Formats: sequence, C-alpha cells, structure tokens
Amino acid sequence: MSLKLGAVHLTKHTGAKHTGTVIFFHGSGDVGENMKEWVNIMLKNKFSFPHLKVLFPTAPLQPYTPAGGQMSNVWFDRAGISPQVPEKTESLSRIEVIVKDLLQKENDAGIPSNRIIVGGFSMGGSLTLHTAYRWDRNIAGAFVFSSFLNEKSLVYDELKSSPGQLPPLLQLHGDSDELVPVEWGISTHDRLKELGVQGDFRVLQKLGHSINTRGMHHIKEFIEKLLPPE
Repeated sequence: MSLKLGAVHLTKHTGAKHTGTVIFFHGSGDVGENMKEWVNIMLKNKFSFPHLKVLFPTAPLQPYTPAGGQMSNVWFDRAGISPQVPEKTESLSRIEVIVKDLLQKENDAGIPSNRIIVGGFSMGGSLTLHTAYRWDRNIAGAFVFSSFLNEKSLVYDELKSSPGQLPPLLQLHGDSDELVPVEWGISTHDRLKELGVQGDFRVLQKLGHSINTRGMHHIKEFIEKLLPPE
C-alpha cells in the first residue's frame, strides 16, 4: 500500500532568517490544520519564533484497525490502543519513509537535523519517539503530549542494540487522561530513561486526553532552550 502525506500547514518564522524547524505531529483522525489552530488557541497565536518555522503535517489517509478498518488520517495502523498489543511493523516502515523524507527536505533547505525538533500529541507523540530514537538521533530534541509506546516497541529494541547519544525528551501527560492513562506515559518514560534517554516527565493536573495552555508553555520553553537564535 502506497501512502502519501496530506497537506502540511506552516507557521513562518517572524524574523529575517530561518535557522531551525519544529515539526508537530497531530493525533489519530486529525489533520495538520486543526493541530495548528488548536495550538494557537492555547497560546493565543503566540506559538511562533523569529528564527524557527513550525510545520503541522497531515497524516496519510489509510485503514485504521481501532476504527473498524475505516479510512482515517493516521500515522500508522495499530492492533489496538493498548501497550500490550504488538506494533504493526510494516505500517511503521511505510511512515518511516515519509517522515525521513520530511526531515530530508529540511536538511536540503539548509536546516541540519540538530536544528530540528520533533513533537506530537497522542499518536503523533508515539511517532515522535520512533523518529527521535530510531530514525534520526541527530535531531535537537523531542516532545510528546499524552503518548505511550507498546511494551515491546521497536524503539526499545533499537535503544538496547544501538546505545549512543540521544536527543533530550520532554513528556507531558494529563492525570485524568481517559484514553491513554497517565500510567502508560510514566511506564514509557521510565523505560526510555533506563535505556539512556535524558528527559523530563510532567503531569498536568485535571487534564484529560488533550493539550492545554500550561503544557504548551512548557513545550515552547523547551524549544527556545534547545534551538536558540544562531
């Protein structure tokens, strides 16, 4: 099955020179335009930077097993929304090609991987962890919101077999998340930390499966710290 990335929405850098990029992956069933709008509502249109552009890509339209096999904008298929199920490795391999191409386009435009941060919400956060710790460890950092990895994830296998320098991680999770319990996020963070990932896990009070203003401020501070103006 051939996959094609959907529309990529963009927040341009506000200054004279573009020296870095943030890529923000949406959750399952969503599109980049909605993610961009949601983030801007949370931060009152202040999720922008003088030297960085922010990309909000849209996942390919493909059959999604948790939705009964219906077509949905998802980054990859999965057997269920649970850490106990196995990953669908063929589906992950297809999206790997697309994500690597997205990163390569930034490299070709003069932005090296160490001036790129990737992040995402829910499934987009899971994709972020595959990106940062399997597909391009040279990126500047990774952030995830309300996300988890399967217990036997390929990410853990990769980190075990190929230890080395790893991008820092900011992980955020609501304590009232009804779809992805915070315990799943904590378990993921603990496993990653055991395997060498340096990161910070922050629990957001009275938050369900959603982003919020406080969490987005944490993410913006994380980005500004790792990608200062050159």
